[in-house]
Amino acid sequence: MTQTTTTRQHLAKKMASRACLAAAVAASSRGGVSAFGTSSIGRSGMMARSLSTISSSNNRFSSYPSTTSTSYAINKSELSNRISSVAPSRSFQLNMSTVAAGATTARRVKTAEAEVSDEQVSIKGWVRTVRKQKTLAFVEVNDGSNMSGIQCVLPFDTVDEDTMKEIDNLTTGCSVHAIGQIIKSQGGKQAVELSASSLRIVGECPGDTFPLAKKRHSLEYLRTIAHLRPRTNTIAAVARVRSTLAGSIHKFFQGEGFNYVQTPLITASDCEGAGEMFRVTTLDIDDVASLPLAKDEEGKELAGVDYAEDFFGKAAFLTVSGQLGGETHACALGDVYTFGPTFRAENSQTTRHLA
Repeated sequence: MTQTTTTRQHLAKKMASRACLAAAVAASSRGGVSAFGTSSIGRSGMMARSLSTISSSNNRFSSYPSTTSTSYAINKSELSNRISSVAPSRSFQLNMSTVAAGATTARRVKTAEAEVSDEQVSIKGWVRTVRKQKTLAFVEVNDGSNMSGIQCVLPFDTVDEDTMKEIDNLTTGCSVHAIGQIIKSQGGKQAVELSASSLRIVGECPGDTFPLAKKRHSLEYLRTIAHLRPRTNTIAAVARVRSTLAGSIHKFFQGEGFNYVQTPLITASDCEGAGEMFRVTTLDIDDVASLPLAKDEEGKELAGVDYAEDFFGKAAFLTVSGQLGGETHACALGDVYTFGPTFRAENSQTTRHLA
């Protein structure tokens, strides 16, 4: 038992190290600055030497000068080896901001930031619509950075042979990787488009059964396909608004010196007593006969369940409020704020309830 626990702890440490290095690479590729390294002394300095920003010109990791940080150049393969050394099993592949397509190196761009350029760029996303004509194909690709996505134009006389085979298999919903130049659109519905020279399907999708057609769907229907509804404009817009609002709220309270605390999601307290609560139990409620019954002082069985034999030793629920937890933290930390989530067992599908 002790050996198993030690093995799990060792595995968790390896996974954490792997995640830190991956996050460092991702952060440095997005921000253009070193993600770690407040100084060259101690652990932070050691971490600074392990990461970098991506330079597509010399295919190396390099750092930009800063007055507050110190970092060093390091080869890609060296960093990949370091990450592989802490990976417990599955090999780990870095997701760089540059991708190779044959002899062409293309910088990945988001569709929301696409601008006319002579360089080869990479677009990754899922297909919303496909229109095939005699001499070319139009593919609308959405990568989640905006609502409209980008139109990819594939002239049959300029794309490679492998792309021609992929065009025949394109369906709504599949994931693709396209490379080409961002040019001014000849149509009136968009300002720019991708004149693609290469396209690969990285995730197939059965177009005849894909449940999201290019039309307006009711919210009731979208609740039945929860794994796909974020692809709709309505749910995606709600997610973006919530993200912006949450970020602004955090920024405000952090600027005012408040501490962000995470209150328990599972509780035995009905914090406000204002509504029904979702029960959390490990007891097998499908096998009613096996449920332990509560007993009185004389040992006679009562009608209720004995939750003393449950995982928490008492009845437990999803919290309806972070107020009690916030108050206990406030007594220790002073100014605090919480940010959910909280749960209330009310079957209300109205404009005043988000579901």
